[in-house]
Amino acid sequence: MAVLVLIPTLSALAGVIAVSGLMFTHDLERTAVVLVVVAVVTVPAALLLGREQARKTVWEKQIRDQERAAERSRRELVAWVSHDLRTPLAGIRALSEALIDGIVTDADDVERYADRIRRETDRVSVMVDDLFEMSKIHSGALRLALEPVDLRELVDEVLAASRAAAEPAGVGLRADQPAAPVVVAASDKALTRVLTNLVSNAIAHTPPGGEVAISVGTGDGHAWTRVDDTGPGISDEDLPRIFEMAYRGTAARSPVATGGIPPGSGLGLAIAAGLVEAHHGQISARNRDRGCRFEVRLPLSSGLPP
Repeated sequence: MAVLVLIPTLSALAGVIAVSGLMFTHDLERTAVVLVVVAVVTVPAALLLGREQARKTVWEKQIRDQERAAERSRRELVAWVSHDLRTPLAGIRALSEALIDGIVTDADDVERYADRIRRETDRVSVMVDDLFEMSKIHSGALRLALEPVDLRELVDEVLAASRAAAEPAGVGLRADQPAAPVVVAASDKALTRVLTNLVSNAIAHTPPGGEVAISVGTGDGHAWTRVDDTGPGISDEDLPRIFEMAYRGTAARSPVATGGIPPGSGLGLAIAAGLVEAHHGQISARNRDRGCRFEVRLPLSSGLPP
């Protein structure tokens, strides 16, 4: 923009000088002064307009990149969920047909088949709930009622609920918490789901004999909660996309049905990230010397402990 403005100004000056026969007359001086004033006024304006146009171009490019990324995530989500729903539904159909056709008649076998159907149904129900939660987050329909919440109490509840999954998998659970309350403005239900998703993810990717530790602390006006595991960690290429919808990355971090933990919908971390963002907080993941760490940072509440 600056060059486009200077071209006619300098061209006019060169033309006037050429017409004057290189004679620096009073008229040439006045013309030169006028052109300098014009350049002084127009060049800054051109720079401002050019910078604004550049920002607009970059912003439009970022929007297009975000739209492409969102479309890619949606396609991956449909592919993952279609595959994951097909598996339990096929199992439910096979088990129910065996019961209906009278292939299984022994009372113990009937009870075992019925229990398997119930477990597969629960699995489908969890996946549908995850899809519904994810749709609310992405549509902007999620509304949270924030109130003072002590993170220590949430951690105790999450660990108590997670032991049923950790013990069959041979994974130990540990909590490191301060003596003083750590109060944040949060939705008790939503934040509990965030921590539950992070702990469940850590348990699912920690080998037997490993440990999952959840710690709470404060610093720089924020409260933080860290979930550390002793699993295989996350590859460098997967880290930037670990919170995307239905992204599971390499096989090392893909959910597997071990220790009674069924594969999830691939939305747990994406839901956690969306809920943390709704709390005006931040969530991050990084590798440690052994395993990886997920950290949630939330603004400290100015209210009294609940």
